[in-house]
Amino acid sequence: MTEPSGELAHLLAAIRACRHCIEQPQGKPLPHEPRPVLRASASARLAVCSQAPGTKVHETRTPFTDRSGDRLREWMDVSDGEFYDESRVAIVPMGFCFPGQDANGADLPPRRECAPRWHQDLFAVLPQIELVLAVGSYAQHWHLGKNAGATLQETMLGWRKHLKRKSRPRVFPLPHPSWRNNAWLEKNPWFETELLPVLRRQVRRLL
Repeated sequence: MTEPSGELAHLLAAIRACRHCIEQPQGKPLPHEPRPVLRASASARLAVCSQAPGTKVHETRTPFTDRSGDRLREWMDVSDGEFYDESRVAIVPMGFCFPGQDANGADLPPRRECAPRWHQDLFAVLPQIELVLAVGSYAQHWHLGKNAGATLQETMLGWRKHLKRKSRPRVFPLPHPSWRNNAWLEKNPWFETELLPVLRRQVRRLL
């Protein structure tokens, strides 16, 4: 793949060198060295926007190299090769670095410094993005703003409305593909029967 150039290349380099959550943190500093993980190009028309890297992604610097990633690719009906082709798919989490874990071993929320500092500028140099897959409530509230529901359920029930909005990029909300959401999926069978066929058609069109 051709390396990004110009403003996008400059911005990606700045993000990958960022130490804001250690040097100017909001609250406690990041408990380890930053290792920003993202993918973007001037040609990708589809963006996957989720929460933040987990422990395995922090080690490998390759996004979605876990069971959640396997499920997300199944939902999208794409191969690993398609998913990791930066020329076709951008991957822009709300927090670029693994945020650490709480006392119970659960991943912490995305760092509060990250999205306000970088996301607006980054999407400004990615005008070709046509569709954002907003994976989980953090991404949904950022990309949908006041149009996001008060709960994940409310946002998900409005998925058709969000997909039809006139502003670009369009936003397709998805629950996080973590296995912790199995109960939600079981209670909402329409996700598989109604939403996933539409998601797969939209993804295929952009790839």
